[in-house]
Amino acid sequence: MDLRPELLPPPVSRQRLDELCAEVERIADLLEARAEVAGEAIAAFNATTGHDYVALDFVEYAESRSLEEFAREAARPARPEVADITRDELVEIVRRLLTAASESDYYLLLLETNVPHPRVRDLVFHPLDGLQDASAAQIVDEALKYQPIVL
Repeated sequence: MDLRPELLPPPVSRQRLDELCAEVERIADLLEARAEVAGEAIAAFNATTGHDYVALDFVEYAESRSLEEFAREAARPARPEVADITRDELVEIVRRLLTAASESDYYLLLLETNVPHPRVRDLVFHPLDGLQDASAAQIVDEALKYQPIVL
């Protein structure tokens, strides 16, 4: 199934990617040399990207992803909410996650933002009994039936 454009990872220009890579490296260097100044740089970075990164994100990003992957994430929406997303679209997103399609990080963020289940990531990657070997449709149905406890 093809996804409509608002559900696809937004393209990031090489120029924007290079700018963000340079800024991530600058902030990482500031954290090593002048941590008191780094806070302002992180706040400015978050203001321009719409994300909520903290110092640890800049110090330890290389342990889990490349500099370019971090910059690409920063260039894209922090919470890509799509108000009229359909069950079929969610199933396709989960299918892409299960097949480790390119841009899986973005699709996981899209899924987490658009379903009510607080641990939808676990439904996909660490399913409980009864959901092992579940289809994408079964995972989506489980995620959509979640109801938060009203206090």
